[in-house]
Amino acid sequence: MKTNKKLTMRKVIGIGETILDIIFRDNQPQKAVPGGSVFNGLVSLGRLGVPISFISEIGNDQVGAMIRKFMQENNISTDYIDTFPDGKSPLSLAFLDENNNANYLFYKDYPNQRLKVPLPTIREDDIFIFGSYYSLNPVLRARTLEFLQYAQERKAIIYYDPNFRKAHAHEAIMLLPTVLENFEFANIVRGSDEDFLNLFNDTDMLHVYKEHIQFYCETFITTHGEAGVNLFKGEETFHFEVSSLTPVSTIGAGDNFNAGIIYGLLKYNIRKRDLPTLSKSDWKKIITCGTDLASEVCKTYDNYISRDFASLYM
Repeated sequence: MKTNKKLTMRKVIGIGETILDIIFRDNQPQKAVPGGSVFNGLVSLGRLGVPISFISEIGNDQVGAMIRKFMQENNISTDYIDTFPDGKSPLSLAFLDENNNANYLFYKDYPNQRLKVPLPTIREDDIFIFGSYYSLNPVLRARTLEFLQYAQERKAIIYYDPNFRKAHAHEAIMLLPTVLENFEFANIVRGSDEDFLNLFNDTDMLHVYKEHIQFYCETFITTHGEAGVNLFKGEETFHFEVSSLTPVSTIGAGDNFNAGIIYGLLKYNIRKRDLPTLSKSDWKKIITCGTDLASEVCKTYDNYISRDFASLYM
């Protein structure tokens, strides 16, 4: 693989929730930061100089104005942000436990009509990222499918992170047809072992791949905390070790792993047609970008890498 320093030749497009995260430790607020699963990774990519288009929604309120300004400051286009006049921008309260993992409470007040935005500009080999419950929500499904079908028609690399939280585990059977449809759109599926335990009640990731994913999507990446990263591709299975660390907060770790993988695809000029033929050494370079960004974001209460880190990493 050859490094491509002209990252601006390709763009990343994401769709997902935008929310204000208020982080608590010992029941005391520590920090309030704009967040959202896809959003967190896009902020890091924006700080790394990647042009970003984000499809999302915010309220016409003070929180929404703060989030919009934050996007503009971080190289994220707001052309595809639906600012709804009724309802309020969503909030989440993230309570860190003794291991610095978060438990969430969400407060949402959306209008009836949502995502009233045009289709974004997408070119061949741009990267489209989606995931979480946002991509499964029946209220948004018709519009989500519109964006996915368009990204597929435009020959973008489609990256899916189910990010399937325990709070939705009781809905897994009902949501499974939509999850499988998302697998079918995806060129890369990435999730944590916990995501697939919640989805399939299965801790054997090779079994999950063979039974649920390989038929739809050949490239499957699973993260296992300090136990490392596994990559499944056809009959091949690769394992990658990660460095251990003591996190300040794990909020945004998976989101920034996604950002790092996407940055690696851009940095090493990986096109859609290249994905089936990448070697283990190729993937090691890409996955190292993922673990670099995930490790960095665990060192602070922020949901994304710092600008200082980004300027050194580019």
